[in-house]
Amino acid sequence: MTKSALITGITGQDGSFLAELLLEKGYKVHGLVRRASTFTTGRINHIYQDPHTNPRLTLHYGDLTDGQSLSNLVLEIEPDEIYNLGAQSHVRVSFDQPVYTMDATGRGALNVLEAARLLKRKKDVRVYQASSSEMYGDVYEVPQKETTPFNPQSPYACAKVYAFHQTVNYRRSYGLFASNGILFNHESERRGETFVTRKITRAATRIKMGLQDKLYLGNIDAKRDWGYAKDYVEAMWLILQHHEADDFVIATGETRTVREFLGYVFSHLDLDWEKYVEIDPRYFRPAEVDLLLGDASKSERLLGWKPKTDVRELARIMVEHDLELAERELHAGNFQR
Repeated sequence: MTKSALITGITGQDGSFLAELLLEKGYKVHGLVRRASTFTTGRINHIYQDPHTNPRLTLHYGDLTDGQSLSNLVLEIEPDEIYNLGAQSHVRVSFDQPVYTMDATGRGALNVLEAARLLKRKKDVRVYQASSSEMYGDVYEVPQKETTPFNPQSPYACAKVYAFHQTVNYRRSYGLFASNGILFNHESERRGETFVTRKITRAATRIKMGLQDKLYLGNIDAKRDWGYAKDYVEAMWLILQHHEADDFVIATGETRTVREFLGYVFSHLDLDWEKYVEIDPRYFRPAEVDLLLGDASKSERLLGWKPKTDVRELARIMVEHDLELAERELHAGNFQR
């Protein structure tokens, strides 16, 4: 019997990789897409050009903040699995848009859970909630594991904590198979260009091609546990295949500073990053998170999951992808310094 899944946030980095994975496994995949005046399907166009190309992938217009239409959709398509990856996911932006961040990231998750609870009256359904290492904030212990208390330092992190606890509550109170994946930073060539790793690789490759002079960053001494998003979506799938709902940290167990990541990227291009990077106070967060380091031993023990890609290889993948973009930009001649 063919399984079906609904992915919110399917047009994002994680959603696109997860859609690929599920299609490879024979799933019928449904994706929730917010309507916009421009096309937002760039990350999934290679698997969704039209319904005749891949009849097992169907996109639906909707919004996480519209609980009624979300419930209607879930009851109509009756997915076996729901992956809630949709959110306002930019930490720095959440300080400027705290209410919207709570609506989309926090209340949106509650809407997903409630839709799944309604579906559970008809059939079994499993829900994956995309939780975040940002929930640990100003950390109480190093490394952080499933039992580490949360201490959020941003509106985004607060919204994710709300969503985490609602997921646990629906599991305990309603018997819903609802699991949290507490994912530490995971990057890729599909990462949005306003996120620091992609901002670095895009700028470095443009500098290499003579398209850009400087890169402006905030706190380059912040330490993060960086993995490859393509590895991490496999963990999402494994979490919903586990025999019982639970919460799992997904991380590499190694930490690097932004400064170190700069070194990996610029050295791959034979450049000295210190000649091109300047610190701009505008990019500092009002409340900074200095150190995130995950302990994924539970995931390895119970799910058999381990990261396959280290941070140096991740930097190489991103640089080579963005170097191609910079070369095309140069040849097109439509760039701005």
